[in-house]
Amino acid sequence: MIPLSWYLLLAAALFSLGLYGVVARRNTIAILMAVELMLNAVNINLVAFWRYMTPDRPVGLAWAVFVLTVAAAEAAVGLALVISIYRSRDSVVAEEMDLLKN
Repeated sequence: MIPLSWYLLLAAALFSLGLYGVVARRNTIAILMAVELMLNAVNINLVAFWRYMTPDRPVGLAWAVFVLTVAAAEAAVGLALVISIYRSRDSVVAEEMDLLKN
């Protein structure tokens, strides 16, 4: 059986890549993809802890499904906002999205 620490290291690496993608990118589509990567790292942690701590109760799996549902809703709303802003501004650069300023 694979040790828990390997799963945690994989999740930490994925979360770090996602965090780097959020901080370093200017394109909002790439930022949304990086946020999804971070949520997948959280799912790996949830399932790994569930498997090693309480495999008889499906609490970890329930939380993982909940996180996947929230991630899907976040992606749908985020992409709808990005498409709306692209139609009005012809750009998806994050620094140029100041529609709510004033």
